[in-house]
Amino acid sequence: MTTRITTASRRITRVLLASASIGSIGLGLSHAAFAVYAIAQYGEPKYPPDFRHFDYVNPDAPRGGTLVLANPNRLTSFDKFNPFTLRGNPAPGLGFMFESLTTGSLDEVATAYGLLADDIAIAPDGLSTTFHLNPKARFSNGDPVTAEDVKFSFETLKSPKAAPQYAVYFGQIARAVVIDPLTIRFDFKQRTREMPLLAGGIPVFSRKWGMNPDGTRIPFDQLAFQKPIGSGPYLIEQYDNGRTITYRRNPSYWGDKLPVRVGTYNYERINYKLYSDGVARLEAFKAGEYDALVENVARNWVRRDIGKRFDSGELIKREFPQHNGSGMQGFFMNVRRPLFKDVRVRQALDLALDFEWLNRQLFFNQYKRTDSFFVNTDLQAKGTPSEGELALLAPLRSQLDPSVFGEMTQQPRTAPPPNSLRANLIKARQLLADAGWTYRDGALRNAKGDPFVFEILDDTGGGASMEPVAAAFARNLQKLGITCNFRTVDYALIQKRLDAFDFDMTSVRMPDVQVPGTEQVSRFGSKSADEQGSDNLSGVKSPAVDAILQAVVSAETREQLVDATHALDRVLMHGYYVVPHWYSATHRVAYRNTLGFPSTLPLYYTAEDWITSTWWFKPAAK
Repeated sequence: MTTRITTASRRITRVLLASASIGSIGLGLSHAAFAVYAIAQYGEPKYPPDFRHFDYVNPDAPRGGTLVLANPNRLTSFDKFNPFTLRGNPAPGLGFMFESLTTGSLDEVATAYGLLADDIAIAPDGLSTTFHLNPKARFSNGDPVTAEDVKFSFETLKSPKAAPQYAVYFGQIARAVVIDPLTIRFDFKQRTREMPLLAGGIPVFSRKWGMNPDGTRIPFDQLAFQKPIGSGPYLIEQYDNGRTITYRRNPSYWGDKLPVRVGTYNYERINYKLYSDGVARLEAFKAGEYDALVENVARNWVRRDIGKRFDSGELIKREFPQHNGSGMQGFFMNVRRPLFKDVRVRQALDLALDFEWLNRQLFFNQYKRTDSFFVNTDLQAKGTPSEGELALLAPLRSQLDPSVFGEMTQQPRTAPPPNSLRANLIKARQLLADAGWTYRDGALRNAKGDPFVFEILDDTGGGASMEPVAAAFARNLQKLGITCNFRTVDYALIQKRLDAFDFDMTSVRMPDVQVPGTEQVSRFGSKSADEQGSDNLSGVKSPAVDAILQAVVSAETREQLVDATHALDRVLMHGYYVVPHWYSATHRVAYRNTLGFPSTLPLYYTAEDWITSTWWFKPAAK
């Protein structure tokens, strides 16, 4: 299974989605804008103006050592240092080099604290936000970070030379206006509580990145191994053949004393080694070639993450709780294909997945079934629509399936009694017949006689392959007369095919978000359905969904956001665009015993970022 969603999501999650959020401070209808150190989307920031550090860091963590890690995703090589463009494969860890105007904390869902900016002022009408830059902020080449650099970054990312998702993410930001060398204002097309989030989360890089000595500029979409000029804590020290890369902590890093940076980025160096497949990656860890492994495969965790180094205590296995929304993982259907146009067909395919069998036979009962796009959060729709949801759904009734107004969908069960796979397949057969598919001449066929045949596209994943799951799914589909073929291709090739929507069905996990917003427009909006490289893999194109998405991004209160997200979840789940998979409420991490981590765990975090940003090497015993 490929654990990324698409271009922009996988490349700016670290910088943008974990960044600022707006709120009651500054967005209230006061008579004048005023500057603050932090803003919260709902309620108040957790940390006061004089806070020294976040609770989940160790402010006295020792510095030094080289952290060695393996591929953080399925990429086995890289061919560029620019994470913001569509073509090519970026090196892992480039997020260490870029910072934004604001940054979030890992124990709040929607609060922004100044990073490059030391003051944030939201206009009384909510149609603009002004950021004042910290005069100490410096790029890696020693130049000060200026408002012109911020404007350049914003305009470059919105241009056709950047990945197309940025134009979606920042589409409601009308312009960036330089007030003075350290002050920039972003004007918005509409007033929503998310706009300062997006402005504050823009990755900032120097105007000199890609500049030749003669003053000419390399086009942004052609930047390859030109080292970025960013303001982050690390620099690229060396790399080799697109398979290894080492970052060294910038000895002149400007942000060390900022409260949002105290206790973070404690390693002198971070080195990535990219292994050819999942098996080689796992065996290399057991051989001691790198320091930490985030295990996403239940079978590996139980059966393969074992050996003499685990027995001796040199390597430690531990499950860390997390409160992230788990995102949507599943088999995504491409409804641009005529085969999947009919919702009855899509529901029938959903009925053919036997999760209980998979969990028992393949996953050692470590997972729960995913039954929402916002599972494991209060944003998940349940039961029948509330009054708030109905206020959004009722005007769209003529465009929606009547089932949307009933009980929320439940994923099919097979554990007896009274459930069974046979009963689910009988129901699926009737749905397929209603959609014009009947069994004859040895296969399920439509009125033209065409057999029902499709392909699941997956990347070559070694130990994390979806092949056993797909094989079990295909066996069940065969009982309906459907032929399901499973095909694996290299990660780089699958990315190109997904960007071009050249697939029938694919296995994907959407990154989770704690406060849904503009990224949902990219994932499910009608406009993005026709934009190659967009996050809208399934090709959802519905005016009703577009209307609900508008309610999501324009929600003024937490209650309004919950109602809008519930409505969105309800409509999407009743659309059966995905055969949902499963999720876990813990991070499974194996690590070398020389690593230390804070005693207070964050709430909302990815394990990889937590390890690189807040862990450290223990001092050697004397």
